[in-house]
Amino acid sequence: MKIETNDIFAFAKKEKVGMIDLKFADLFGRWHHLTLPVSQFDESVFERGVPFDSSTLPGFKSLESGDMVLIPDMNSALIDRTWDMKTISFICSTAEADTREPFKNDPRNIAVNAEKYLIETGIADMSYWSPEFEFYIFDHINYANDINLAYYQIDSEEADWNSGSDESQNLGHKIPRHGGYHAIPPLDILHNLRAEMVRRIEECGIEVRYHHHEVGGPGQSEIEINMHPLARAADVTMIIKYLIKMTAKEFNKTVTFMPKPLYNEAGSGMHVHLKLFKNNKSLFYDKNGWAGLSELALHFIGGILHHGSSLLAFTNPSTNSFKRLVPGFEAPTKAIYGLANRSAAVRVPKYANTEETKRFEFRPPDATCNIYLALSALLLAGIDGINKKIDPEKQGFGPVDINIFKLPKEKLDQIKSLPLSLQEALLELKKDHDYLLAGDVFSPELITSWIDLKLNNDFNEVRNRPHPYEMNLYYDV
Repeated sequence: MKIETNDIFAFAKKEKVGMIDLKFADLFGRWHHLTLPVSQFDESVFERGVPFDSSTLPGFKSLESGDMVLIPDMNSALIDRTWDMKTISFICSTAEADTREPFKNDPRNIAVNAEKYLIETGIADMSYWSPEFEFYIFDHINYANDINLAYYQIDSEEADWNSGSDESQNLGHKIPRHGGYHAIPPLDILHNLRAEMVRRIEECGIEVRYHHHEVGGPGQSEIEINMHPLARAADVTMIIKYLIKMTAKEFNKTVTFMPKPLYNEAGSGMHVHLKLFKNNKSLFYDKNGWAGLSELALHFIGGILHHGSSLLAFTNPSTNSFKRLVPGFEAPTKAIYGLANRSAAVRVPKYANTEETKRFEFRPPDATCNIYLALSALLLAGIDGINKKIDPEKQGFGPVDINIFKLPKEKLDQIKSLPLSLQEALLELKKDHDYLLAGDVFSPELITSWIDLKLNNDFNEVRNRPHPYEMNLYYDV
């Protein structure tokens, strides 16, 4: 529940709050938390911060210099209803323990600095962002990896593989594979759960546009929200993912935001809508421009597509990301833009046709990203496109208004492809990252750490393991 008060301490006393929870994101975008009893909650929490050891978190500090402090954002105060004891939750940024200077590689600080840099350029004074949340709701998941085994098993009450199940009372109404888009009860058995998720999200002051069943038959769902400034949009993303998971757990369900948890079924993306404003006026709208877009908007698109290969190292930073980015699933694999084209990396919605609503969406991202870093990188790529006046049409990125997978192979091969693997995206980032250093938003140290950690902890660890399907292919050779 969103807290509206000028005196948080009086509120805590009046409402008999028992705990103060401090949440913060690590380099990879996972939330961590530290909890204080309300007896330790005073002005010093905001002035001096709360000490913690950051040396065990990826991308933060080394063991010998791990002392840092958490600085809560007063404007992020919420009642966390997932706790048994009444608890106020704050989202925090991290700072140096001795000087209280913001830690430059803290993801949330990077997002704040990206917003500041946009203003410094004079291009715009506000950017608005809206991620879409696609996820699977399952009834069961078990998995294991060892020297002699590797497996996972997923189950969903909605799944067509359960049409012949011997459950105590099988009522049928299973959803066919790829047949879940806007499914209605009794096929959609998750409506009430999603409605409860939405209720809790809106309790936190986050407006939801709608929710529905997505294409994936075994429990795929989507929730869309309205637009927010960059750092706030990232905070909202963290809150929503947390609430979705915790609400599902209360309903004895489990949620995953993995891009591709099921083979040959629809993947879960996190398409990002964005627009720029200055003096409360849209910078992306021109009624005489292509698709109603201004020249500045097209240059922004040019920057995103020009840097698209390296951007994916931040917007799609998992090995699983690239199992979603394959032809045939409305997931973009080519660096193109188009009007209402869901096979394009940048899609301009037809329905967003007024000055207030004019925007476009970048479709590759998924929720394995660190949302603070992903949105910041997208903004910097767009700024670079504006500064260099990168024309996406002259660069060969489109516009393409047909399903590219219906093009003849010789024409398809002429279009620039997005990376096919996490390793490829990381190597592109190694070559192309100067645009991220503008305004000192990203540091060279963070980019180097990101590449090394993702190669060693993700790509190499997956590559070096035998895959279960390799037993089918090669065991009897």
